[in-house]
Amino acid sequence: MRGTGLIDCDVHNAVSSDAALLPYLPARWRRHLDLVGSRTFSPFTKGYAYPKAARFASRRDAWPPSGGLPGSDLDFMRAQLLDAYGIEHAVLNCLYRAPEQRNDAFGAALAAAVNDWQVEHWLERDSRLRASVTVPFESPDLAAVEIDRAAAHHGFVQVLLYPRSMAPLGKRRYWPIYEAACRAGLPVGIHAASTTPGPTTASGWPSYYIEDHTGLAVAFQAQVSSLIFEGVFDRFPALRVVLMEGGFAWVPALMARLDALHHRLRDEVPDLEHPPSHYLRHRIRITTQPMEEPERPGDLVPLLREIGQDVLMFSTDYPHWDFDDPQRAFRTRVPADLHQRIMYDNARAQYRFAA
Repeated sequence: MRGTGLIDCDVHNAVSSDAALLPYLPARWRRHLDLVGSRTFSPFTKGYAYPKAARFASRRDAWPPSGGLPGSDLDFMRAQLLDAYGIEHAVLNCLYRAPEQRNDAFGAALAAAVNDWQVEHWLERDSRLRASVTVPFESPDLAAVEIDRAAAHHGFVQVLLYPRSMAPLGKRRYWPIYEAACRAGLPVGIHAASTTPGPTTASGWPSYYIEDHTGLAVAFQAQVSSLIFEGVFDRFPALRVVLMEGGFAWVPALMARLDALHHRLRDEVPDLEHPPSHYLRHRIRITTQPMEEPERPGDLVPLLREIGQDVLMFSTDYPHWDFDDPQRAFRTRVPADLHQRIMYDNARAQYRFAA
């Protein structure tokens, strides 16, 4: 680590059971939860269907002694992550299924409950923690209301969306979310997950987890293209976007392809103020996990430089099975200036943490 400070931009806290949210739900929705329960768009109604070898996509050693789900016990997280690696700040991304609810009002109530639960059980108990605002983003007007409400607490540092959505995220239907995020001064974080009932690839349902996992990078590329060409960044000049857990080796190729096609087809999007690569370099930040591992480790540094020294922010993805140990994530020596930016400086600037 060479004395570098450390900010972890993707840590998953978990709601162990629906019962944990009952104190934060109005009586109307407690009764709904009891009588109707969760009805989501996702076909996976009982949690993660895979990988079977790592339940809830988590490390085998991440199940806390208290008996809850991985990521549900703050003391255990302190021991395994925060204290173990001397982390200065960790950004929590709770993937509870509020955004997937078919009943949009119930989804909004669950999102608010998750956020209030995060404040009481996480943000107020450890000053190192920050969190993403859970929102029912398929109902953008309701999502905007929750952003306005939750952003009043200083511990929330971004708004949480998923890349596999009901429509491309650049569409006008989602603009109330970006307007509210800008109003609150928060970036929008897009984290690997799904709300859609449709197949997870463009050509149908895959046979294997490895296909699903690999295909997430394609979903992120589609969302980046949508945000750029729908004019979201030009319409909301204060908007900042973070891509989480979608890889980053694809960035140079996507920038080159989008710039080349924009040069040929710019008449279709005449109001775009900059080449597509400009938005990727200046308005988008990307977390490192899963860390790209070239066959020749020395090829990683040129890749990092080509993406841009201000773009990448380190993340562990704790407690998931493909966790990146901050002391072992880089298989080659990274120059000190670049290492400092990735491990600390870029995240501090993005989330506006005090120096």
